Amino acid sequence: MNAKSPIESRLPKLRNPLLILLFLGAAAAAMAAEPEQAAPAAAQEAAVHIVYVDRPEGADPEEFHIRTLAHVLGSEEQAKGAVLYHYKHAASGFSAKLTPAQVEELKKQPGVLQVVPSQTYKLHGPDSGTHQGTTRSLGLM
Repeated sequence: MNAKSPIESRLPKLRNPLLILLFLGAAAAAMAAEPEQAAPAAAQEAAVHIVYVDRPEGADPEEFHIRTLAHVLGSEEQAKGAVLYHYKHAASGFSAKLTPAQVEELKKQPGVLQVVPSQTYKLHGPDSGTHQGTTRSLGLM
């Protein structure tokens, strides 16, 4: 009898899936190495920062902000395009979208007191308020 057993009839078919698994394993290993290579590019992504500066004596605050940022970005035109807001009353400074490298360079500029990432705080939302018992637990009602 030349009839193949069920195991023997499957052996030739198993070779291709094993090769495919081997190939997929190698591809997965190569892809696992890519995030390490992509990390430096991700680290250079710009984010909004708030830059606190000394209040300029005898100078327009906005002009001072632009000049300070222009030293890092290369031109006043680029600085004007990067500034999102000027703080002139309660604090002196500005917000701008900056890369980590630009932040480090800006920290070295004369008159710059502090550069911090901008953060948004959500005071009210679906998980806060009296419907969650927050007010009662604080003893306000």
